[in-house]
Amino acid sequence: MAVYAIGDLQGCYDEFRALLDKLHFDPGRDQLWLVGDLVNRGPKSLECLRFVKSIEQSVITVLGNHDLHLLALAEGVGSTNDASMQAILEAPDSTELLDWLRQRPLLHYDTGLDYCMVHAGIYPLWSLAQAQQYAGELEAVLRGDDYHAFFQHMYGDQPAYWSEQLEGRDRLRFICNAFTRMRFCKSDGSLDLKAKGTPADPPADCYPWYNLPQRVEFDTPILFGHWAALGLHVQDNVHAIDTGCVWGGQLTAYQLGQPANRHITHQCPRNCQPGTP
Repeated sequence: MAVYAIGDLQGCYDEFRALLDKLHFDPGRDQLWLVGDLVNRGPKSLECLRFVKSIEQSVITVLGNHDLHLLALAEGVGSTNDASMQAILEAPDSTELLDWLRQRPLLHYDTGLDYCMVHAGIYPLWSLAQAQQYAGELEAVLRGDDYHAFFQHMYGDQPAYWSEQLEGRDRLRFICNAFTRMRFCKSDGSLDLKAKGTPADPPADCYPWYNLPQRVEFDTPILFGHWAALGLHVQDNVHAIDTGCVWGGQLTAYQLGQPANRHITHQCPRNCQPGTP
């Protein structure tokens, strides 16, 4: 059995299938780990969602910010001018697809492989055990009967700093932002959710979350996407694999196990122009 972690799809269905062909992926034998953002910006979000669900026994996918945006849209929160997102909302199997998506985790940890996967990262002042606990708190809400209320208050950049004393919507919003939107942290550990550039040109007093000096270190490698400007980046136990497929970059698969640490890429046409929301 081969295990492949693949970067953000963002509706790039044809490129996804081409990469799977290159991998000789067999859903009866192999397993896919997807770092989230299955939808939005690319032309075939509905096809991506349907296909991933159709092979769900062979796929583990975590929730990304665009996936959560889709779920919020379905609850009447927010807006979109993306035709591929609208196609999901209007599809005859929309309810089934969205219910399935809402059940996906924020964090996946495999004890056998000793790899952890999230969409944007793990807040640098959390241990792996804490990250699992806090992910579980939000997952329980999303999978529960009162998930509608969460989406009413999901959007926003505050609170910027974590405290165990946070409660209610503030606590859930921070957890959500840390797992699905984070790129940079300030030196005091607060989130800077505005910056989207590269680590080579960080905002003042900011670090990539994985370079924060007081980061809680643990040995388990972290696989994540979300940061197309970062590109393919391997540093100690950090593995960034969003290589900007929707922007005309590549779609990247990272093979876990043997052969170890192998990256396989597929060059992608530009499906989205810079500046697209």
